[in-house]
Amino acid sequence: MTSSTTPLVTTTPTHRQHPPSIDRLTFLVDKSKSINHLLQTHALLLRHGLHHHPILNFKLQRSYASLGRLDYTVALFQRTHNPSVFFWTSIIHSHAQCGLHDLALMYYTQMLTNGVEPNCFTFSAVMKTCPLRPGKGLHSQTIKLGFVSDLYVRTGLVDVYARAGDVVSARQLFDTMPEKSLVSLTAMITCYAKRGEVEEARVLFDGMEERDVVCWNVMIDGYAQHGMPNEALLLFRKMLAAKIKPNELTVLSLLSACGQLGALESGRWLHSYIENNGIQVNAHVGTALIDMYNKCGSLDDARLVFDMIDEKDVVAWNSMIVGYAMHGFSRDALQLFHEMCRLSCQPTDITFIGVLSACAYGGLVSEGRAFFSSMKDEYGIEPKIEHYGCMVNLLSRAGQLEEAYEFVQNMKIDPDPVLWGTLLGACRLHGNITLGEEIAEFLLGQNLANSGTFILLSNIYAAAGNWDGVARVRTLMKHSGIQKEPGCSSIEVDNKVHEFLAGDRRSPQSKEIYMMIKEMNQWLKAHGYTPQIDIVLHDLGEREKEQSLEVHSEKLAIAFGLISTQPGTTIKIVKNLRVCSDCHAVTKLISKITGRKIVMRDRNRFHHFANGSCSCGDYW
Repeated sequence: MTSSTTPLVTTTPTHRQHPPSIDRLTFLVDKSKSINHLLQTHALLLRHGLHHHPILNFKLQRSYASLGRLDYTVALFQRTHNPSVFFWTSIIHSHAQCGLHDLALMYYTQMLTNGVEPNCFTFSAVMKTCPLRPGKGLHSQTIKLGFVSDLYVRTGLVDVYARAGDVVSARQLFDTMPEKSLVSLTAMITCYAKRGEVEEARVLFDGMEERDVVCWNVMIDGYAQHGMPNEALLLFRKMLAAKIKPNELTVLSLLSACGQLGALESGRWLHSYIENNGIQVNAHVGTALIDMYNKCGSLDDARLVFDMIDEKDVVAWNSMIVGYAMHGFSRDALQLFHEMCRLSCQPTDITFIGVLSACAYGGLVSEGRAFFSSMKDEYGIEPKIEHYGCMVNLLSRAGQLEEAYEFVQNMKIDPDPVLWGTLLGACRLHGNITLGEEIAEFLLGQNLANSGTFILLSNIYAAAGNWDGVARVRTLMKHSGIQKEPGCSSIEVDNKVHEFLAGDRRSPQSKEIYMMIKEMNQWLKAHGYTPQIDIVLHDLGEREKEQSLEVHSEKLAIAFGLISTQPGTTIKIVKNLRVCSDCHAVTKLISKITGRKIVMRDRNRFHHFANGSCSCGDYW
């Protein structure tokens, strides 16, 4: 979009013999599909002295704006003598369409100053992208001038309140509309979806007689953005069945949903759909594909897409660097960072989250310190809470807990619960009960404790066999109404995602799964495996602890993968919590015994198990 005002030079017409008809010239203006064609038509009007004709002038202004030359539109408008409400509405609409709501409101104010009264289309135009405060003023004017009942005006008002998140006002206007337009319905659905009220959005969506691609996209994205990826994919299948053609926005939401689920097969199908249906793999779609493949455990596919993007922006570089980091390929992440800098692509704060995470996962303490210092010194980037969190993670995982604690106490910004949780989790990992208690007591005293604080402290006591401490903390949790998040693992087989909780028996194949669990236990015993019963956080007998470990959700998912896929097939698991040390040890052995690669994504990172070892080097 050209923003600078470029004057259009007018010329004196050289002859006026046999000018084309107004209808013919109108047709030429309307059919101009490029700026060059429109300039030629404009020149024709100038030659015949018809450039001031109200209809032709109006259409010229509108066409220049639609072709991205808003500066030409403004130049023509400024030369228009006594513009009518239609000219004012057009110039307002042109600016609103470009998101220039301040200028749109300025022209609206000038129109009123010039004594021109708005019509319903003026209000509809000026309300596009209009913020809430001026929108309320426009609402008052529509009431004063008697336009508030007009369908277009009311739809615009619903959109103003809906975009601002004022669901009560939006719904009041919407409910009193005698006729609901597609735009007003979509505005209300968008309002609910953005607020996470997807059930209310779906009720409106299901009640629509007519649906376009925009409302389908809003509903699918609402599910994807609020932790309901399965519902997003199911709705997409209904969209295809309804013969609605997806566009770029559709696939961006769906790729996010596939990434959340770790649904690689569905993600690959979607990638194929994109390529076979004319959806351009631009930087946005390419980056979404990289992110999806990263989260689904296929770095090779992610790198193939990354290498195919011709003009990589910093977002694409960041996505690939973060991908390498979360999979534990720290050196690859750092190598890509150096390549990015060599190609003069300026890193951002997100880049350094990826780089520092890579250092944390790889135990690269000195490198991490150097990168953290270089953020501000070399690149002028002020560290945010996420960067401090990466440094705490780096120091904590390396066992330097006292230094990590001191680092937190000396931070320039207040630490958040996630950062404290990282430090507390490290205390549990390294068995530092004293520091863990000190941190927990500090958080409780400062009213900064959350559910994670209680659970981690309980885990620290349990790992040390301090069941009195566990009882104390769990009593506090009970009184506070806090519950521990249950472990859940999922696996995708034949384009369907199967979820398992610990001890789950809901699957139709439950009998076969538990038979495989029994067989797995025999394999493990034959290879000298000893269950790590010390990590069971309940005061149980030894055998009960072993039985508790046997049915962890990731083991059930692995068993399901073994009975549901062909020998040699890679098994991919997604776990909502950090994988426990016993499941980690078992998965290493299973990969060796079966000759299978097993890729597991837990809350912190990816683990690639192969031939009895893990890509994390037992450092997670």
